[in-house]
Amino acid sequence: MITAVLWDFGGVLTTSPFEAFNRFEKEHGLPENFLRTVNSTNPDTNAWAKFERSEISAEEFDGLFQSESSSLGHSVAGKEVIALLSGDIRPKMVAALKEISKDRKCYCLTNNVPAGQGPGMSRSEEARAAVAEVMSLFDEVIESSKIGMRKPDPKIYEYACNRMGVSADEVLYLDDLGINLKPAALMGMKTIKVISEQQALTDLGRALGQTYL
Repeated sequence: MITAVLWDFGGVLTTSPFEAFNRFEKEHGLPENFLRTVNSTNPDTNAWAKFERSEISAEEFDGLFQSESSSLGHSVAGKEVIALLSGDIRPKMVAALKEISKDRKCYCLTNNVPAGQGPGMSRSEEARAAVAEVMSLFDEVIESSKIGMRKPDPKIYEYACNRMGVSADEVLYLDDLGINLKPAALMGMKTIKVISEQQALTDLGRALGQTYL
């Protein structure tokens, strides 16, 4: 029985930052998915991983990311990537969260960086306030930049289960990245890969026996 729902934030409750990445790449004549390639090269030890665990500052990330991107053929400053991170809120997903939180535990598990304003890494006060309203719906928000662990490290899922006070087989977990869902599924969580808002709402309804569209 599903007693708790674990939500990623970016790409689930907001539009994916990857959309902004792709726009940036087109505008700057970069190969498609170049920024994701930088982030997936040496994924546990690169600048992105260190930043999400708060092991380096924004200033250090700026230079390290530029060095890593340059080694792959195109120089991009880390500060330019940080500016792309906050997406637009998906109202129907938030409405589903609000409904589900009435009778199930709802926790947010997000890989983020110590930049911008608040856990959603907002770039403006208006955006920060909108994200804060969404975050208030959760029982707790677990941020990689605050606990020094990041998805897909299996330890972060164990940490989340302990915080929720449930076993893995009681959890439904939504994320837009399959690499993050795989270790959770191996632990026994039911998972939903979020590709689009409508697809996610359909899968949520199927998993919980409700209608959220």
